[in-house]
Amino acid sequence: MADSLSTGHEAIAAKQLKQLKSLLRAIRPANSFYEKKLGDAGVDGGIATLEDFSLRCSFTTKGELVADQQANPPYGTNLTFPVQQYTRIHQTSGTTGKPLRWLDTANDWQWMVDSWKEIFRAAGVYEKDRILFAFSFGPFIGFWLAFDAATQIGCLCFPGGGLTTVTRLRVLMENEVTVLCCTPTYALRLAEVAGQEGIDLKQNKLRKIIVAGEPGGSIETTRKRLEDAWGAQVFDHHGMTEVGPVTYQWVGKANYLKVMEDAYYAEVLNPVTNKPVVEGEDGELILTTLGRTGSPLIRYRTGDIVRPERHKEGLLLAGGILGRTDDMVIVRGVNVYPSAIEHIMRSVDGVAEYQVTTTTKEEMVELSLRVEPECDDVGRGLAKEIETATRGRLGLRVPVEITAPGSLPRFELKARRWIKE
Repeated sequence: MADSLSTGHEAIAAKQLKQLKSLLRAIRPANSFYEKKLGDAGVDGGIATLEDFSLRCSFTTKGELVADQQANPPYGTNLTFPVQQYTRIHQTSGTTGKPLRWLDTANDWQWMVDSWKEIFRAAGVYEKDRILFAFSFGPFIGFWLAFDAATQIGCLCFPGGGLTTVTRLRVLMENEVTVLCCTPTYALRLAEVAGQEGIDLKQNKLRKIIVAGEPGGSIETTRKRLEDAWGAQVFDHHGMTEVGPVTYQWVGKANYLKVMEDAYYAEVLNPVTNKPVVEGEDGELILTTLGRTGSPLIRYRTGDIVRPERHKEGLLLAGGILGRTDDMVIVRGVNVYPSAIEHIMRSVDGVAEYQVTTTTKEEMVELSLRVEPECDDVGRGLAKEIETATRGRLGLRVPVEITAPGSLPRFELKARRWIKE
């Protein structure tokens, strides 16, 4: 088993090194953003090993990219070709800072579409499927790639941009949609509105819900709530505007994500020491895009916290995306990620929506929760149940305030439940 694991990893690494060399030859010296960075390190298409590449090549950070676009508006200097060769533009959601604009050539876009075809194959989506894409179709990349991939596969595709939640539900029911693509939060919202409108979800033809944008798809309690509400299987994946689709749910276990190593050279490092973590230890995911030549990213610090495991199938991330380096808060010595709160809230019956407030007093961080119940008559008991669950999982006492039904915001794209005071 160990020998086969080692042999499989060596084959993947050899292919990645070949792709990396080709990428470096393409972007040097054409890409001015990377020319100085790589030139100073002596990194070019003659690099001997992946280990040597990691040792010599510096990181790329989001802060660098933002600063570059501010200094060289509107698109920055991370462009390998003249702007006239780019055909797509998207921008980040701005959840964790100033939005980034991102350009793609037709070839780069197809490279990412091909990765989405792999995601659909892993999810068991075929040309006979009818897919509803319940997102805004705005400048955020969302499921744009998935839409193009699905049309190329031959699926019947329903764009859900500009529609109300009720209209989307009607489209889903009346057209016998079999696959839904959206965030975990919005899938829960659709189910909530179906109940309010008297729409019987038992009559739907849905068999797959493909989610992204939040860690909920790899959180067991959130997954169960979704599958119970819809009677369909949840399939998780993750990606970023800056790099494209990166992982998809491993068929062997629901709460594992498989890195698409044909498309990315992935490293998992301790975010403080920048040294590789041992298997099963949490670290930051560092990515090099091996086929996005027009706007490449070399050793990009994604900020995603993951727990790597090497299996014969490849690099797997246990528990999916556990959190982000900029999302973690330390409360009385306990590291708290949003995914931990999500797990707790979805494990308690009667929670319609929630909001987390972090307050800093004399350098001490405190958490408090505002929770919206599904109905008026569950208030006091619900608060006690959540406080007990929080103490049990985190070892912390977190105050819980029960709000009126319908009082907390709802989200179509990434949920923004955490408020800093």
